[in-house]
Amino acid sequence: MTNLSTENEVILYDFTQKSNKDWFVVDDRVMGGVSYGYFDVNRHAHGHYHGNVSTANNGGFSSIRCRTGGIEVGDRTFIVLRVKGDKKAYQIRLKKSTNDYQSYIQTFETNGKWQEIKIPLNELYPSFRGRKLNMENFNAPKIEEIALLIGNKKSEKFDLLLDWIKLI
Repeated sequence: MTNLSTENEVILYDFTQKSNKDWFVVDDRVMGGVSYGYFDVNRHAHGHYHGNVSTANNGGFSSIRCRTGGIEVGDRTFIVLRVKGDKKAYQIRLKKSTNDYQSYIQTFETNGKWQEIKIPLNELYPSFRGRKLNMENFNAPKIEEIALLIGNKKSEKFDLLLDWIKLI
């Protein structure tokens, strides 16, 4: 893939074969659930996140996460993802510090085609274990973790392709 970064944007993630080591899956199995997600990179250099969410055993989510090492936000005000989904809702989640308990999240809908999802950073709200927190929305100088989560309160298979994630 060509370098997509320009002066006003920064690529948070451009999927390549090394992505298999950078992203890790966290499912509801950490709390007794039975959902499972898988992440790999296909031959077209797209991240492929897929699996099955189950509400059995009080479960109901799957996520993938990547630690960025602390990417500077600067004056950028949007996070943009190029994805091809399965007409389901997903969440983008950011952490300003990997030590924080809260994530800053926003839900987005996929339409079955390649699409660019553009979300204002200041619309990502703080949440912990599915509960919105009484704190300010995202307003941090850096991003240390990116995550994608599916948890639509129902049992379902899911399939999401990722081309890139950037800040503009």
